[in-house]
Amino acid sequence: MNHMEETQRRLSLYLEVSSHNEEPCLPLHTSIVLFLLSYCKCKSFKLYLVSTEPASTQSLKSQIPECLDVSETQTEFLPQLVRGCRLPAVLDETGRLCRAGLAVVLRYIINKTLDADPSRNDVLALLGFKKTCLKACAEVSKWTRLCEIGIPSAVEEHLRNPTNQYQQLPLPVLTLEQRLAEPVRVHNDDKIRRKKLQEQRRNKKNESADGQRDTDWESKSSQLPPVCDELELRAALAKLSVNPIPALTTRENSEIRKVKTTDLPPLEHVFAEGLYFTLTDVVLLPCIHKYLVRCCLQAHNASTLHQLPHLLRWYNRVQEVPGVLQAATECGMTLSSPQVPTSGLSEPSAEDNPTSLLEEEENQEMITQLPFVGGPRPTMTKLKENGIEADFAPHPCPAWTLPWDSLPGAINPTEGKMSNIRADRKRQQLNNLVAMVTQLARPGYTVVDFCSGTGHVGIALAHTLPDCQVILIENKEESLVRAQSRSAELGLNNIGFIQANLDYFTGPFHVGVGLHACGVATDMVMEHCIQAGAAFVVSPCCYGFIQNAVKFTFPKSKRFQETLTYKEHMILCRFADQTAVQLPPERRLIGKQCMGLVDLDRSWAAETHGYSVQVMTMEPESCSPKNNMLVGRPLQKIQLTGNTNA
Repeated sequence: MNHMEETQRRLSLYLEVSSHNEEPCLPLHTSIVLFLLSYCKCKSFKLYLVSTEPASTQSLKSQIPECLDVSETQTEFLPQLVRGCRLPAVLDETGRLCRAGLAVVLRYIINKTLDADPSRNDVLALLGFKKTCLKACAEVSKWTRLCEIGIPSAVEEHLRNPTNQYQQLPLPVLTLEQRLAEPVRVHNDDKIRRKKLQEQRRNKKNESADGQRDTDWESKSSQLPPVCDELELRAALAKLSVNPIPALTTRENSEIRKVKTTDLPPLEHVFAEGLYFTLTDVVLLPCIHKYLVRCCLQAHNASTLHQLPHLLRWYNRVQEVPGVLQAATECGMTLSSPQVPTSGLSEPSAEDNPTSLLEEEENQEMITQLPFVGGPRPTMTKLKENGIEADFAPHPCPAWTLPWDSLPGAINPTEGKMSNIRADRKRQQLNNLVAMVTQLARPGYTVVDFCSGTGHVGIALAHTLPDCQVILIENKEESLVRAQSRSAELGLNNIGFIQANLDYFTGPFHVGVGLHACGVATDMVMEHCIQAGAAFVVSPCCYGFIQNAVKFTFPKSKRFQETLTYKEHMILCRFADQTAVQLPPERRLIGKQCMGLVDLDRSWAAETHGYSVQVMTMEPESCSPKNNMLVGRPLQKIQLTGNTNA
């Protein structure tokens, strides 16, 4: 294969270049991607540095590994799918599938590295236990949100305005420090903890010179947490070996084996998620490095480092991982070993140690998970006394159906693995959504299928509306790849695919659709459509999973807020899930009314943003226990505008 053919086969990776004081600079998300590429020695991508205006990136050369094939481009010249996403983003060889967002792109780089060299156990280990590291999207995982968004954003804000920070630690950084101070829980950790106990007892019997030196050090810094035991570090580094180290077969003595699990010593943090170096550490290292460099340069910030002993030790531990120092050097990061100040330390006051982001969310979850007393009738009665009742609009075209008998097989749900009964219900659901989108769409419109799964709705829309552009957005790669395969089988040319969280899609569109978007995903889809000024057709699902989120709280509308407490609204949500066909008819009727009330609150909230919203029931009602459908139309003419607030 010649060089030109190899270049054409490589994937296109787009990274953002920003500016500071009119000079080009690399945002943290870009630095993180470059660091991972260097650490993995991955050459599967053609890189494009993207800036909003013409600018030379020569000054950034020291921060970009020399082994990478890099070009420069501007936002206006990006492919359409990429232009509609927040960077970083990867476009596949077909130009139809875009992967966007930091965690999604990083995990994809790891997978491509393993495709090229399956022996890279050190790279495989980055995905963590069950390969789930940073897999959960930031909208639902507080840990992913902290690492992917919270800490990078807080550090960049600190770098932009360092003089305004004084001695106040960014809350996300403090949250990470508190997490590193917690004991580690890992799969099958009792075996490691028993070995730790055995070594501790052996060391007490054999006070070596090294042990005495450790005791002297700890006596001098008794105010600091103990350093990770050597056992944890050995276990961590063994995991990263390219050639696996055989496990020791020595068995603990009977005295150790009899110790209760609850009496075993806890494991100390070595890395961000516990014992092992993972993708999370890759994300955090460039962020914490830049934060520490700025703190060390400024005296008023350097004094805050005594509040970060665990973070500093983590920073030093990461540098012991094989390949990290070399990758950092290639990316222009000169890692150092800052020491925790040992003089003038005192216990942090309440003002210096506020509740962390994770603790705030955990406290909120405890409130929302309190047991409910009684059923939904008091809440429904309270609403009725205030003139609020579920109101379902008539279906405008209850008998409309797609011509299933003449459609290609790849569009029909029966082509999948679902049963005939389920496939029949799925066809009925598609009839409802496609019918409503067909009424809203016009030639040239862009229609987005949010939470698209394997593409049942989006592919049917692309086939039915050949004059419209259809985009499928889904976080799960395997689902989207299946959808792309079905689309290719049909030869559809008006369809694109984006693997990303909803917040990473910022492109313009006219109609948003979502079939059975679970819990707050329905609200996220509606919010995205409202910000873009787009119409929406949404069928909610999993009402019991509804809870307050970062962008909105419940109840959402003013009238519901004036009538119900959050707990009372959650009662409606929980009982809205009581619509399964095997339940008694009276109970299902109450569930349907609760569904209607929850969606009425959603519709009223949307109407305050200039929308006309109808809540209706899909036809036939038996097509799904979750058969509500919300259809929203902006009162002003739809304009092709991007979701600039995402």
